[in-house]
Amino acid sequence: MRFAATLLMIAVVLPVSAAELEGEPFVYTKWETFFAEEEGLPNDHIFSITADGDTLWVGTEGGFAKYKDGRWHSWTEADGLPWNVVSDIAVSDKTGDVWLALFGGGVARFSGGRFDHFHQLNSGLANDVVYGIDILDDTVWIATTAGLSSFNPVTGQWRIFTEKNAPMEEIWCYNIDAADGKVYAAVWGGGILEWDVATGRWNAHRDPDREMEIDLYRDDGLIHIITTSASYIDGVLWASTYFGLSRYDGRHWRGYMSKDSGLPSSFINLSVARSGTSCSNATDMGLAVLVDFATDTWVTYRREQEDSTTWAADVMVGNEVLRSGATDLDLPNDFVISVEHQGNDIWIGTGHGLARGIGTGYWDGLQTAEAALEAK
Repeated sequence: MRFAATLLMIAVVLPVSAAELEGEPFVYTKWETFFAEEEGLPNDHIFSITADGDTLWVGTEGGFAKYKDGRWHSWTEADGLPWNVVSDIAVSDKTGDVWLALFGGGVARFSGGRFDHFHQLNSGLANDVVYGIDILDDTVWIATTAGLSSFNPVTGQWRIFTEKNAPMEEIWCYNIDAADGKVYAAVWGGGILEWDVATGRWNAHRDPDREMEIDLYRDDGLIHIITTSASYIDGVLWASTYFGLSRYDGRHWRGYMSKDSGLPSSFINLSVARSGTSCSNATDMGLAVLVDFATDTWVTYRREQEDSTTWAADVMVGNEVLRSGATDLDLPNDFVISVEHQGNDIWIGTGHGLARGIGTGYWDGLQTAEAALEAK
């Protein structure tokens, strides 16, 4: 996507309507929305979204649901779910088991239509208030309000990590991501902790300037110590905070705030990377997609006014808006809590409803535009 910025600069001077975003190769203009009353969702308050191939799992305030082949199926406490509030979902690549983080109810494993329930009284779970869950090989990693727990269902072994055996300045673990032999925990008030499975050692990433109100030196490290999520892919760590977004490639840090980027707000609930160069960010004022790191190209989706019936899309380089236009996204709430990629599609969950951005030709369109530029 090295030509994205050039493409945008050309697009901005063409004599077309500002509302005419149809055909932009990296803007979702077509959306589907889903609500509990109209569809098969158990609740409109969407906490988590997890894609597993062509299956989508959704955790809500009132149960969880599966979406596949255009059909919904949901489970609540009436169906055996141990706790209705599902804050995160992970699917095992090895077994296909679905693991549920329950906000106040511990952890549940959904396998073969049956629920197994793990909590403080029958397991090694650090706390029953569980925010995040992920799986690496055979081990399930669990972020709780009182530390991290890991569980290997094959051996039955549990481990707990707190300030006593890990470099936790706080024990409130908000989110977890595991890949490539590493486990990354977002600790609310404690930065990002990195566990190396091979060596059994921790590494802590924190805001070097220790300033809560400002980012004293740009790109000197993690942008803020209050972290909300970690997303690791292609050797790159993305970390969201309540004060901006950080990217770390193993050598260099890059920080983003709303004042110098396409973020509509620095208050980020969750960041999910599509690649080492692209990341989608759920903020309290809409969705911000960093389309391409190299060219600092963003697309931001939000409601322009509180009473707006549909969301607008701003195509940006840095914090400069190059083109704006309408989409048909009609969610009544732009407080985005969760985000997920499924193929070329993107899903977002809000405090009132779920939506899918239909990405037919999304990346192919961008490549076609780049090829046209090269031909010129």
